[in-house]
Amino acid sequence: MRLLLILGLLSGHLLFAGCQSLGDKSDDEDRASIDAKAHIALRNLYATTPAARNLAHDARAILVFPGVVKAGFIGGAQYGTGELIKRGRPSGYYNLVAGSYGLQAGIQSFDYVMFFMKDSALRYLDQSHGWEVGVGPSVVVVDAGVAKTLTTTTGRSDVYAFISGQKGLMAGLGVQGSKITKINP
Repeated sequence: MRLLLILGLLSGHLLFAGCQSLGDKSDDEDRASIDAKAHIALRNLYATTPAARNLAHDARAILVFPGVVKAGFIGGAQYGTGELIKRGRPSGYYNLVAGSYGLQAGIQSFDYVMFFMKDSALRYLDQSHGWEVGVGPSVVVVDAGVAKTLTTTTGRSDVYAFISGQKGLMAGLGVQGSKITKINP
């Protein structure tokens, strides 16, 4: 059991070390790469989920994390870099970091897109120095069932989150905490 715990902690450290080593490019190159990947993720989400496209028209801003990587073995971690889009233009860059523990194993990547529907939710993101998801604005994770009934008139929550483009396999049960922080790539 002790060996499994050590292996789980090591996998989390290796994941974070790998993510940090990606920062050797110029700022403009990083921003251009994030912009391109975010627009592809949005285009793919809109193609598969009409409710997301409808929400976009009324959203104050859209926070897009393309290619979030999640890995775990007992302990787990996920990391992604994304951009905030206001009025169709990049408005800021953010990272998403999460840790989890419990019965889990595997690795996967996915796109995580958050639609900010209220000015108060957007202000909270702008003014917080690291938003712990679950504290502050309410976030509704939209699955296939919710997406079928979600319209701009029924969409009354602060933030709607969509997960799409999943690749890989992650299985298990765990407790997770996520934090979103503004960055300057």
